Amino acid sequence: MTQHLNDFLQNNEHKLFATAQGTHIHALLQQIVFDNENPSGDSKLYSIIQQHPELQRYFTKNTRTEVPIAGFLNNIFVSRRIDRLLIDTNNKTVEFLDYKTDTDTNIFRDKYTKQLTEYARLLRSAYPKYKITGFILWTQNWQLEQIISI
Repeated sequence: MTQHLNDFLQNNEHKLFATAQGTHIHALLQQIVFDNENPSGDSKLYSIIQQHPELQRYFTKNTRTEVPIAGFLNNIFVSRRIDRLLIDTNNKTVEFLDYKTDTDTNIFRDKYTKQLTEYARLLRSAYPKYKITGFILWTQNWQLEQIISI
C-alpha cells in the first residue's frame, strides 16, 4: 500500500512539474519576436529559434499569439486558444502552431491530433477560402511537425 501511495505521489509531482514547465515555456515563447529593428524575448529561446530558420517566420511581428477562437463543432460550443497564428491574405493561407513540451512525442499524439483538428475546423469557419495548416512545435528538439492541412 505504501509503495502505491509513493508511486501516486511521485507521478502527481511529475505531472505538476511538467505542467509548470509547459506553462513557463509558453509564456516565454509568447514574447519572442524576430524583428530586425526591435527583436524581443528571452535571449536563450531567441537564440534557439534563430538556429532553426524554418521557425522564424512564426515569430515575427506579423504573427499573433494566444489567439482565442470559438464556434460550434458537432453542435457543441467550444472555445480554444491558439499558441501562434500566421495569416497570409495574399496567398490565402492560415498556419498555426501549438507548442508541446513533451519529451515523448507519441504519448498524447491522438489527443493532440484531435486538438489541432478542432483548431483547423474552427479556423475553417472564419477563413472558408483559405488553406489551413496546423503544426506542433516540439520544444524538446525544436522540430516542427505538420499535423493537419485542410
